[in-house]
Amino acid sequence: MHFLPEELDAYVVAHSENEPELLQQLTRETYQKILQPRMLSGHYQGRLLSMISKLVNPKNILEIGTYTGYSALCLAEGMQKNGVLHTIDVNEELVDFQRKYFDKSDYGNQIIQHLGNALDIIPKLDKTFDLIFIDADKDNYPNYYNIIIDKLNLGGIILSDNVLWSGKVIEELKPNDTATKALLEYNKLLKEDSRLETVILPIRDGLTISRKL
Repeated sequence: MHFLPEELDAYVVAHSENEPELLQQLTRETYQKILQPRMLSGHYQGRLLSMISKLVNPKNILEIGTYTGYSALCLAEGMQKNGVLHTIDVNEELVDFQRKYFDKSDYGNQIIQHLGNALDIIPKLDKTFDLIFIDADKDNYPNYYNIIIDKLNLGGIILSDNVLWSGKVIEELKPNDTATKALLEYNKLLKEDSRLETVILPIRDGLTISRKL
């Protein structure tokens, strides 16, 4: 979803940082071989993730929802030299695809893949994080929040994708629309939790930046 007119959006992208060649290759192969390629973060949002990570300069990053690895590689660009990025996904068929591109990058030995349910995996990770990116099944956003908040360091950042959900968050809620219901609850959680300060950016499908106080 684009909140700007198409021509203005194109101008914004054209005057933002160029997309690295490796990520261009990843995008092409994702569109050729993988279902639902629109799930990619993409050039513009990817550069935004990279910029935020560089500003935070995290030692430890947690990503919930790997897909084909695009966003993980963007976030890794800002990671400290001895940093580690943990990324979690449930799709076994994408593990080798992700690893191929991770290993082509400068961060291959710093990215750890986890296969399975994030709600089961995260409590077993014996570390805290400076940057957490949530971009997985929307129904579980509130549940993800409840298990990550105590693993986020003070001053740490939570990035949450798809929080505007194609505008459905301001439409009448349909009884069977569990994803939108969960996102409404999640957005309310972030707004009302006194441990955070939160800003929603109307970028693509909505990206929230939350900082732990």
